[in-house]
Amino acid sequence: MKPYVEMTVDELNQELTSLKAQYKKVQALGINLDMRRGIPCQEQLDLSMGMMDVLSSASDLTCDDGTDCRNYGQLTGIEEARELLGDMMENNPKDIIIYGNSSLNVMFDAVSRAWSHGVMGNTPWCKLPEVKFLCPVPGYDRHFAITEFFGIDMIPVPMTPTGPDMDMVERLVREDEAIKGIWCVPKYSNPQGISYSDETVRRFARLEPAAQDFRIFWDNAYGLHHLYDHRQDYLIEILAECKRAGNPDLVYKFSSTSKITFPGSGIAAMATSPNNMEDIVTFLRHQTIGHDKVNQLRHVRFFKDIHGMVEHMRKHADIIRPKFEAVTSTLERDLGELDIGTWTTPLGGYFIMFDSLPGCAKSIVALCKKAGVKMTPAGATWPYGKDPNDSNIRIAPTYPSLADLKTAVEIFTLCVRIASAKHLIEQKQAQ
Repeated sequence: MKPYVEMTVDELNQELTSLKAQYKKVQALGINLDMRRGIPCQEQLDLSMGMMDVLSSASDLTCDDGTDCRNYGQLTGIEEARELLGDMMENNPKDIIIYGNSSLNVMFDAVSRAWSHGVMGNTPWCKLPEVKFLCPVPGYDRHFAITEFFGIDMIPVPMTPTGPDMDMVERLVREDEAIKGIWCVPKYSNPQGISYSDETVRRFARLEPAAQDFRIFWDNAYGLHHLYDHRQDYLIEILAECKRAGNPDLVYKFSSTSKITFPGSGIAAMATSPNNMEDIVTFLRHQTIGHDKVNQLRHVRFFKDIHGMVEHMRKHADIIRPKFEAVTSTLERDLGELDIGTWTTPLGGYFIMFDSLPGCAKSIVALCKKAGVKMTPAGATWPYGKDPNDSNIRIAPTYPSLADLKTAVEIFTLCVRIASAKHLIEQKQAQ
């Protein structure tokens, strides 16, 4: 079939009539599938059930340094957990703070702390006339929700195949003292699934922000989330690069085991410089006496070391790789010749990004919903939920079964074709 843009209005109307008939048949099936969030499926969660058995009432819950995990103490986490997460994050255990189950909570705390009390002695953000944050787009909606919650002005920065537009990032942070941070998902980014290039990471480490309290919020959520053994993205370690560049305090680096073990019961961590650590721990002493050390020990006993974690992630990949491949192969089969959309083919992470013709994304998502497939809202990948092109859609393949996913993607491509044909008919008739 020739591309839709090359069709006449009559040809598009004929195509649309056929597509609408298919759509009615789909609606009659009463399908109910949910692809709104990137969450592990049951088979992935089952991989970690052994964690429930590594500790029992008969277990020794004492750490190597004598810490009793049942009691108070160890504000920054038990040493064994700091070592495990340090290996996972490629950082010195001394530069790691272990938190509770959610890295998103740690990021919220970091913004809240800066808002109410400032960063390393600087003026609290709440006392400044304006506070701004850079937001690579398309990006992670929950990041944007945090800064929007605090009333921080969010500035979109275009993403490129190698990361954020660094010319724009460098210029903005150098010229505007009100810019206090930037959100980053540097590896297998949400939603594109791309990883920052070596040059991009080095340029981040060498930023010259006007604001002394500017911080890079480096959310390395998918550091071990490869889909393939022999085709993997690699990322320069940002803290080491910042230290080499003479900017040791520039980064807060976040990670967690949320999509490695149990999302509701994982452990989260922040890695940062000694100066930032001292500043953060000052506040932590007022916030908590310590996070869940029993859960930290449970993770350590289950994985034993980073090698155990890597092998565990291979099992995850075996489960979700066929799902990613099913999505991309269906997109190629149904849309590849029509020139009405583009999509990413990531080597890891949790998402595939789809870009429709401008002005079609909301219509596509609405059509999917009416056909029984719930998608992430169009626009969610932009600050304030406002995609100026109305084209970006995030596809989350992990949760549905493979059979359900194939059905959902076929419905999705049908909706893309319907929305695109309608849009082009309107365009051509208006000319």
